[in-house]
Amino acid sequence: MGTASEEVVAVEQPSSLNPLCFECGQQHWTRENHLYNYQNEVDDDLVCHICLQPLLQPLDTPCGHTFCYKCLRNFLQEKDFCPLDRKRLHFKLCKKSSILVHKLLDKLPVLCPFSSACQAVMQRCDLEAHLKNRCPGASHRRVALEKRKTSKTQTEIEGENGPTSLEPLGPTSPEADCLGTGSVPAERNLTPAALPAWTEEPGLDNPAFEESTTEAAQQPLSLPEGEITTIEIHRSNPYVQLGISIVGGNETPLINIVIQEVYRDGVIARDGRLLAGDQILQVNSYDISNVSHNHARAVLSQPCSTLHLTVLRERRFGSRASGHSDAGTTREELFHVILLKREATEQLGIKLVRRTDEPGVFILDLLEGGLAAQDGRLNSNDRVLAINGHDLKHGTPELAAQIIQASGERVNLTIARPGRPQPASSAREAGTPSSSQQHSQQLYPARPSSHKDLTQCVTCQEKHITVKKEPHESLGMTVAGGRGSKSGELPIFVTSVPPHGCLARDGRIKRGDVLLNINGIDLTNLSHSEAVGMLKASAASPAVILTALEVQVVEDPTQAPGEQPSTFSENEYDTSWSPSWVMWLGLPSALHSCHDIVLRRSHLGSWGFSIVGGYEENHTNQPFFIKTIVLGTPAYYDGRLKCGDMIVAVNGLSTVGMSHSALVPMLKEQRNKVTLTVICWPGSLV
Repeated sequence: MGTASEEVVAVEQPSSLNPLCFECGQQHWTRENHLYNYQNEVDDDLVCHICLQPLLQPLDTPCGHTFCYKCLRNFLQEKDFCPLDRKRLHFKLCKKSSILVHKLLDKLPVLCPFSSACQAVMQRCDLEAHLKNRCPGASHRRVALEKRKTSKTQTEIEGENGPTSLEPLGPTSPEADCLGTGSVPAERNLTPAALPAWTEEPGLDNPAFEESTTEAAQQPLSLPEGEITTIEIHRSNPYVQLGISIVGGNETPLINIVIQEVYRDGVIARDGRLLAGDQILQVNSYDISNVSHNHARAVLSQPCSTLHLTVLRERRFGSRASGHSDAGTTREELFHVILLKREATEQLGIKLVRRTDEPGVFILDLLEGGLAAQDGRLNSNDRVLAINGHDLKHGTPELAAQIIQASGERVNLTIARPGRPQPASSAREAGTPSSSQQHSQQLYPARPSSHKDLTQCVTCQEKHITVKKEPHESLGMTVAGGRGSKSGELPIFVTSVPPHGCLARDGRIKRGDVLLNINGIDLTNLSHSEAVGMLKASAASPAVILTALEVQVVEDPTQAPGEQPSTFSENEYDTSWSPSWVMWLGLPSALHSCHDIVLRRSHLGSWGFSIVGGYEENHTNQPFFIKTIVLGTPAYYDGRLKCGDMIVAVNGLSTVGMSHSALVPMLKEQRNKVTLTVICWPGSLV
């Protein structure tokens, strides 16, 4: 059973399959099971009747059947019955198989997949360690990968001295790191950006287009800047990850969902049109322009073959003239629009935003069926100069919203619009009846744009746990994070609690818990390897005292139950789990790790990033977040700032309690150098 190694590496479709997985040594989709070359025929009782391969991570159904975890999860995302007897079945009702079944499966003899260089036979549970430490074929593979990494400046990789079997790999694939991370064991150097579901996915360490400025400079030509655009993305396998991380959500000052990173060789990167900093406003029929972070993440994770994304890219500095050759010579058309509300509390149905390249308030979108859309005179990208006589030429969307709310039933808008016709087909696509079918009438009703204090969205509860166990019995959990990890300065957190361990029996340590202390030893400032060493050392103790922080994201109570897509499994076996960006935001300040970023510029242009947050926006002292980083600017070329980063100080001066209108001039006053103290949390993987 399984697929022979020689057959796999001969495949010449680099865009359709992932590189070789160093846990099993073969090539397969991330959402699919590992592949093994079994020495003997396997008893039918140990075979999954979905994939017809020996069971991996077996789950028992209430009706008495056993399937692979991934096979059953993928099947039940489309069906609601058992594959064998067709009885109604819910994934959460399935339980992990017994220890005996796991042991029988672990002992199955398998052949090394690098059969041309290694003839070893071993138990299935030992294959990963064999590939990592003993297999000459895997060792040769790692050497070839390192050679490929060192030669990535070449424009053509095919002429390398490595074997032709490396053809499916991208030029920057970090599979050498995958050997050290594997799937879930705590001994490996897991980081949130390299969680189990991603270990076979290339390029997780490197955001797309970060190092090649010439390549990045060409990318924006595929999407108009400063306008709303809808694009189609196709994937042959609807379950393949998009390969992006996201930040934002209406529980933060960002409001919108923003792409933090695009990972090389992912679906989005191969499409080539979206970049870090692009805002995602709508996914298929779901409006996510003003929803919670986890809701948007669930929508983006829904499997589908064709993905319709409505997005907004901020206009690059100086690109108004370059993108529209006659924009600098045209006059603006000024006119008034009076909207009459049926009652004072009625919403206008207008989404207002600020831009990075010019002051003022702009219309991002009109809610279909809303008062403004029915009136028909306002367009996306119109600039709001005044509302009821209040000057907004240098105002903020938050101030505009307050004026509208206090205006009663009559709202008088002074609007500026470029004199020449706007290319409104793409800008109005999300809100007009003539738009394509994906924009159905399931747009959510308008919600107030004011966001909640983050303390209302995330709860943290410290717990002290004493666990008694047999001498040298392992605790039975896998962890990730650690100071200095590739995904940032993260605390140690639990990624899974495998069954049948002492912590699983105890039941109080859960996936996502942040570990603070073990047997009196502080874990909060340790690297991953140091923390794992401390956890292993506890195996000699008959009792272990753990201090952990249970972090829970509170879902939006205003969200209608039917609106929330059901995507994330609560099954502890789900290796695709990764922490939510909002979870990191809710951690107490003692667990935050700040670092300084020094930006320099040779002229008095913009630094190249936009910020949201501050005291005046919501009167709850929200932190300042970086919302966008604009191409062709100092912040972009420096490469260290990311969307979603929090700015806690500028040139050593704390931003806590500072208003938005105070911080912006401070940043503009800095001439050729500014030092930003930031906290960077990894975005949620999609």
